[in-house]
Amino acid sequence: MTTHSAHTKTFSKKISPAQHAVLDYSVAATFFAFGMLMRSRHRSAATLALVNGAMVLGMSVLTDYPGGVFRVLPFHGHRAGDIGQAALASVGPMLLGFGRDAEAKFFYGQAASEVGVITATDWDADV
Repeated sequence: MTTHSAHTKTFSKKISPAQHAVLDYSVAATFFAFGMLMRSRHRSAATLALVNGAMVLGMSVLTDYPGGVFRVLPFHGHRAGDIGQAALASVGPMLLGFGRDAEAKFFYGQAASEVGVITATDWDADV
């Protein structure tokens, strides 16, 4: 019989650092695209999307993984930034007063998918 920790260990090693980098840049692009789409329709959603996109992009270029430019942030340390950014995406709509608007669903969905990526990433992998 397989233990719970064996399942967790197997599951947590699905996403490599290189795959995580691709996902990070894709998430940044998604936030920027949504921000531009919302710029004339919903200023608060646009602002939050652009801030989230800048956070993801900033961490990505600083991380020591494939695709990182300056490589000053170790990959395993990138996790804390990902958690903070996912938290901002999840509570940002409420903090900015549009938590019940249709636009908030984008941020809630992004936060949920980011938690999935954080959980599935092999943070101890060789970069």
